[in-house]
Amino acid sequence: MTQLTHTDPGGTPNRSLVHEDWDALTFKVHRSAYRSPALFQKEMSRIWGHTWLYLGHETEIPNPGDFKSRTLGGRPLIFCRDSSGKIQVFFNACTHRGTVLCRHSEGNTKFFQCFYHAWAFSNSGELAALPGDEAYADVPGFKERHRLRSVPRVDSHEGFVFIAFDPDVPDLQTHLGEAAHYMSLTAKIGPQGMQTVPGVQLYSVKGNWKLAVENAMDGYHFAPTHNTFVGYLRETGFAVTDDDQYAYDLGDGHGLLILTGHNGRIGMVWEPRFGEGEKERTAAKRQEMEERLGKELAAEVADASRILFVFPNLLLFDLEALTIRQIEPVEAGRTDVRAWQFVETGEPDEVRALRIKTMVSFVGPGGLATPDDIEAYEAVQRGIEATADSADPAYDWSDMSRGMANEKQGNQGRSIDEGAMRSFWRQWSRRVEGDGTPGA
Repeated sequence: MTQLTHTDPGGTPNRSLVHEDWDALTFKVHRSAYRSPALFQKEMSRIWGHTWLYLGHETEIPNPGDFKSRTLGGRPLIFCRDSSGKIQVFFNACTHRGTVLCRHSEGNTKFFQCFYHAWAFSNSGELAALPGDEAYADVPGFKERHRLRSVPRVDSHEGFVFIAFDPDVPDLQTHLGEAAHYMSLTAKIGPQGMQTVPGVQLYSVKGNWKLAVENAMDGYHFAPTHNTFVGYLRETGFAVTDDDQYAYDLGDGHGLLILTGHNGRIGMVWEPRFGEGEKERTAAKRQEMEERLGKELAAEVADASRILFVFPNLLLFDLEALTIRQIEPVEAGRTDVRAWQFVETGEPDEVRALRIKTMVSFVGPGGLATPDDIEAYEAVQRGIEATADSADPAYDWSDMSRGMANEKQGNQGRSIDEGAMRSFWRQWSRRVEGDGTPGA
């Protein structure tokens, strides 16, 4: 039985918000973890302030001068490629008085100029010009001290760029652990590499950010929640099954679902809705992958769909089409989600069109899956609010025990169980209820 020490947001000593009992085969999470503003601030400090966070993909800014501005961990940032081609990540704040410097969401520029006092900075961060500089004393190092503030740590894996606000975090590969392998599998799909499609889908959800993680790692909900999509696939002649679907704990809160019977995959596993032309291309594509990667690796890349979660804010939906999702907590009961489509570089126009059409039909914000998921975890959030201050405290816990008996017997966890959610919550508890370090 795991019983962790916890101090609630009000300062009262209490048991952990995560209760795990292997004798009774129960795993529960107290619902205040989803709704407490004080706990939300603690998460922002202990998790988002002290670990690697997914920022974006290098292909979003392919050219010198390209930039994107976005908020991560509540902090406005500039993600850019400077004139020499180097990736830079700056705090989006003028070093003069702190004004948000870049007020455009994207573009291409050699300089960022503050609208307030017109200080200008090069895209590599140097203070390039300021009006009336004669009014400043000719102090050595003035311009150097006022260059843009860079985020303390920036690193990438397979083009996926991560940042950390804590300079002392372990290196990125240590953080990613086994998750790095599955990111690399995704990167191997295209012979010319992979890239994001220009544009981003941005939507807000009236729910806690952890519900987005739970939903992604929860194969149990697929058939009942997405029954319209399941029925559609069956009508097209594609058999949907929950057999041979597994969940994996990749360590440090990272999780993986391996799904072999939920859908086809563009260029890798054909299904009737893709059309006869795509059937022929899939056969040719698989042959190309086997020649380039070898049969064993090609099969690992292509034969199964995957949903990968990289703690705490990256989701890779490697399904019929590839989607990168970034989770951005806004407050205890609100989450922003950004999504990009990840495609093969240089693929034919008709394949790209099919890929985008397939994506928007299911995992897009207007597809057959994502609106179901959003309604589900907004409904969970409403229910979580309803059980606050219950007369019977037992009502205010959420159960995540499904599959514990199977897991205790040493069997591989199934995607339709809740093991992947349990591994996430253990890491959450170590970070938030422990001393804030990954292995605490």
